[in-house]
Amino acid sequence: MLRYTVTVTLPDEATAERFVAWLRNGHIAEVIAGGATSATICRVDGDTITYDIAYRFPSRADFAVYERDHAPRLREEGRTLFPPAAGIVYQRAVAAVVAQFPEVA
Repeated sequence: MLRYTVTVTLPDEATAERFVAWLRNGHIAEVIAGGATSATICRVDGDTITYDIAYRFPSRADFAVYERDHAPRLREEGRTLFPPAAGIVYQRAVAAVVAQFPEVA
């Protein structure tokens, strides 16, 4: 299993509300349609307005298909609606899941 995390820092609460609405109202469903099995939106505690969106993919191969066939369009949509020029910072990370609790067979 693979975890793909997108960390987004936003400039203000109004932008954050629009961003979360965009995630909930279609973006996450499109990532799941592209191969993810689940997604979690977390607001990070701290001095900045930061969200971690974590997706699970069944395998590295499934994630590769997502990156090739779906991610370019979805990332472009995100950058168009929430551009870096507006003070939005994106970071991405991929990690192999070593264990999950409770453990799933």
